[in-house]
Amino acid sequence: MLKLTDDGAKITLQSQSQTTDNGMFWFGSALLIGAVAVAMAMSFLSERLAIGALALLIVGSFVFNRQRQKQKKAMAGTISGGILWVRTGELVHDNNGKREHIHLTDGDTAKLIGEQLQIVDASDSCKYHISGFDSVQEATAAKAILQGQALSKRHVNIKMNSD
Repeated sequence: MLKLTDDGAKITLQSQSQTTDNGMFWFGSALLIGAVAVAMAMSFLSERLAIGALALLIVGSFVFNRQRQKQKKAMAGTISGGILWVRTGELVHDNNGKREHIHLTDGDTAKLIGEQLQIVDASDSCKYHISGFDSVQEATAAKAILQGQALSKRHVNIKMNSD
């Protein structure tokens, strides 16, 4: 939903189902079960076997954390839900109370890809990928505001309610 403000617009993005990695969930579950197994092994098995089981659990935890950090980095530039305040050269993304201020530099440009907006830098690499707009018109309006253009009727349909 798009609401025009004095200096830009407020856009409510529709959260889209994130492609979460079920493999990470199952790997984390296996580590939890492994921790219980290691605790039992420490009381039933010899010291050597218990230490070996503990070492396997530590290695598994290390691998799990590395994969989780890679997944976080991959999702860093993706915005798909929450509230987006758009002003000339600036975005503010509010997602469940967490606010992120995004300032565009001189070389940054906004590109429309269907109903999605991409912010790319001067070397044409994607910095932010924004999805969850209700329509192409909302994405077009956001792009126009970011670039400092005045909104016209072709960018936004404004409905007026009479009470």
